[in-house]
Amino acid sequence: MFTGIVKDVGAVESAARQGSGVRLKVRYTSAAEFGDLAIDESVSIGGACQTAVAVGPGWFEVDTVSETLKKTTLGSFRPGTPVNLERAVRPMDRLGGHFVLGHVDGVGRVTRIEEVGGSRMISVAFDSRFDQWIVSAGSIAIDGVSLTVASVEPGQFTVAIIPYTFANTTITGLGNGSEVNLEFDILGKYVARQKSVSSPAESRITESWLSGQGFA
Repeated sequence: MFTGIVKDVGAVESAARQGSGVRLKVRYTSAAEFGDLAIDESVSIGGACQTAVAVGPGWFEVDTVSETLKKTTLGSFRPGTPVNLERAVRPMDRLGGHFVLGHVDGVGRVTRIEEVGGSRMISVAFDSRFDQWIVSAGSIAIDGVSLTVASVEPGQFTVAIIPYTFANTTITGLGNGSEVNLEFDILGKYVARQKSVSSPAESRITESWLSGQGFA
């Protein structure tokens, strides 16, 4: 599990095909954050949860399976591609963003970027079958970055990006038409699932139920 607070912007060093998958070698810049990364640890690469299979000074490798390649932008990574990096959250960490699992739901496409008083408003189009999972003022992870939804309409949402986030994540390199990994808030998925299997009178979504799911 992650928080969506990016700790480093690394870069892909190599992307080697292995059967139906790809082995990615990623370079990081922050030894303070990633210097003790170990084999079998989870790391978020552009919002996708991956497992370190090899590590070395300033780098680590992951094996990306075909299912991940289908659902994310990782299959388009080439040497030099910048990537947002975050290690798995520890129980004692501050939860600065929201619960991000690293399980990408699909790929969205940037449709508009507007600068507003130093900040950016970025609109992203996505598969409208996910409409039920997103609400205005709710959370969304874009390439692993936890953001707040400013507005939403069928098949599209807009987020506001503060200057710090814009300057310190791969969002700075986005343009119209850029593809991004999207993970919708797990709480929205729970609610949508509950509504699909229960009538209003049968709903079990209560304060105690949410607390039991980790949303205390």
